[in-house]
Amino acid sequence: MVPETRPSKVGKWTEPARRVLRERYLSRKDGEVTETPEEMCWRVATSIAAGEARYGRTPAAVREIAEAFYDMMVDGEFLPNSPTLMNAGKGNGLQYSACYVLPVGDSMEEIFDSVKAAAIIHKSGGGTGFAFSRLRPKDDLVASTGGRASGPVSFLRVFNSATEAVKQGGTRRGANMGILKVDHPDILEFIECKLDGGITNFNISVAATTAFMDALERGEDYNLVNPHTGAVVRQLSAREVFGRIVSAAWRTGDPGMVFLDRINASPANPTPEIGQIEATNPCGEQPLLPNEACNLGSLNVSKFARRAENGEMTIDWDEMERVVRLAVRFLDDVIEMNPYPLSVIDKTVKDNRRIGLGIMGWADLLFLLGIPYDGKAATDLADRLMSFVKEKSHDQSAKLAEERGPFPNWQHSIYKDVRPMRNSTVTTIAPTGTISMIAGCSSGIEPIFALAFEHRVKQSDGERVLTFVNETFEAIAREQGWFSDALMQEIARRGTIHGIPGVPDAAQQVFKTSHEIGFEWHVRQQAAFQRYTDNGVSKTINLPNGASEADVASAYRLAWELGCLGITVFRDGCKGEQVLNVGVGAKKDKPAAAPPMAATVIKPRPHSLKGTTYRMETPIGTAYITINETKEGDAFEVFAQVGKGGSDTMAVAEALGRLISLTLRLPSPLSAQRRLEEVISQLSRIGGGQPTGFGPSKILSLPDAIARTLAEHIGQVKAAEAGAPATPANGKKAIGDLCKECGQATFVYEEGCKKCLSCGFNEC
Repeated sequence: MVPETRPSKVGKWTEPARRVLRERYLSRKDGEVTETPEEMCWRVATSIAAGEARYGRTPAAVREIAEAFYDMMVDGEFLPNSPTLMNAGKGNGLQYSACYVLPVGDSMEEIFDSVKAAAIIHKSGGGTGFAFSRLRPKDDLVASTGGRASGPVSFLRVFNSATEAVKQGGTRRGANMGILKVDHPDILEFIECKLDGGITNFNISVAATTAFMDALERGEDYNLVNPHTGAVVRQLSAREVFGRIVSAAWRTGDPGMVFLDRINASPANPTPEIGQIEATNPCGEQPLLPNEACNLGSLNVSKFARRAENGEMTIDWDEMERVVRLAVRFLDDVIEMNPYPLSVIDKTVKDNRRIGLGIMGWADLLFLLGIPYDGKAATDLADRLMSFVKEKSHDQSAKLAEERGPFPNWQHSIYKDVRPMRNSTVTTIAPTGTISMIAGCSSGIEPIFALAFEHRVKQSDGERVLTFVNETFEAIAREQGWFSDALMQEIARRGTIHGIPGVPDAAQQVFKTSHEIGFEWHVRQQAAFQRYTDNGVSKTINLPNGASEADVASAYRLAWELGCLGITVFRDGCKGEQVLNVGVGAKKDKPAAAPPMAATVIKPRPHSLKGTTYRMETPIGTAYITINETKEGDAFEVFAQVGKGGSDTMAVAEALGRLISLTLRLPSPLSAQRRLEEVISQLSRIGGGQPTGFGPSKILSLPDAIARTLAEHIGQVKAAEAGAPATPANGKKAIGDLCKECGQATFVYEEGCKKCLSCGFNEC
């Protein structure tokens, strides 16, 4: 029961924060929100502080600690991971941890026990990681049945399908990590299992051993080992396998790499006598033993920036220490109060008592201090800051051990000969997705993804386009005297401040977005934080679309050289490129071979065609629709382009164009114009969620826009009724893909998962 009287302090919540809280976190009754953000913080604070009573605290002392927990959350200095905010104190029986690892044994019973356990965890709000490395390889003999094994990838698809059917507690979709050791005989199939666009509910990573990395460096072969028999079955070239990893990652963002031997030799496995780490959580930063979970939370380091008497910005280290110590106490109390979904998980967690205190707001802190992300000053500060957090958090865990006793497995841990600790691990830098939106700060240790972006708001008198600007950036621009609404709109249009007149050169160096930062600085930042982090560091190495496979390879190698525990890359727009490499978008030097039968019935495309491109405003952005004709003037093919290359929006547009083109090229007794008329009839007036325009120019959806353009092309409507005439592109840069929840083009990939900058929806 939440105490009726809460502290009087109120938070300063941004509009995006309020939107996220209303849609995903605040309590509801009969579908209506019944809780304020402050009431949520008090609900969580009192629920977690109740754990203090188990160690002899009086009700008054418990209340005092609850108030301290409340203050640091309302002030935006610290927030726990989403399941804690969503579930603590609601009495819904749903657990408070974000990440789990489940074992996958080499029997049908063990495999489907894990499927069931994953479904229970997903239902209650957690994500799961799995190592499929114990499963015997494809076509291996199964002695009990005389049949042949189907292999790890086939069961990966089973787990993926099961996840698709489970909605996490009504607020989170199940996310997973699938890991296979690089020496498994099925490793090549695993590396390329996502190239066909499937297995959408998994991130995948290759567990690279030290032996593999050494063979890679020397250019040698390495052994593949059957995990069922322990026998070496064959060898592969380490460089060839690495090349396949790099190529797949360049095309799809998967697989990442985790350096498993390094993890097991580091504080990320504090109890090697108990077991070896096989897998991580869905975003890769939290190595866990089988049936283990970790409670995570993050400091908003931008909150500790202060202006000194000399006018320079500095960091309030004393206040940061106070919040670090309080956050460690909070996370240890979460372990006490968490209703874990399975008894085996409850025991494993309480035996090790892992917690993961991380940071968010790093990019904002660098902005405030005037330090460019891509420079040594930033990595030096990362060293100093994270070493401070580690020192103070470990000291606090040791103090809690004096109060409450060390974690039960302490005598079997790497700390058995030193000062006892309450928690086997204390620090993790995890994805902060929506909690950074709630705190009003940048995500984790990532650079800012967009300084400003446009948000379309439907109103009674039509649609308004609002410009949202990063708060720290706006405050500094105002303070330095170069802020203007027109400038912010231009930044939202371009996606960067680089080269815009009126922006000081120094600001252009500091205020860089993710894709303006070289991959080597992304990796160096990750490595700097990793040096002082017990567990791993969530970081996406965001690459521009034009990055090469060599860039991906260099990023992976640099992560190994600098001591990272793993690495994830994501090249802008890569998710759709495997589709663009076939059919209409195929490379000209490698034309796709048509099936023998199809070659006789589908009109082949001539070497060159002429056509017209139309510019059309649609509810999901500006579309460019091209209609190419034969020498006889018959429509032959249609291309539609809207949104960002590789995005879901662009995929739908391309699919519509392909299907219309196929209709025009198939043999038919109907003329080309007659077939276009039928297409227009089918697509016209298909409605969407947010029509654009008024009167005769009103466009209901992308299909409706294409129909209107085709009609204009064949003279069925006047240009004025069809929309704007054909014009060249206006140079506007899309921030991300369309969000399936709010419809804004602000769905981006960072911290190992996709999330919406507008509404906070995410897939992790």
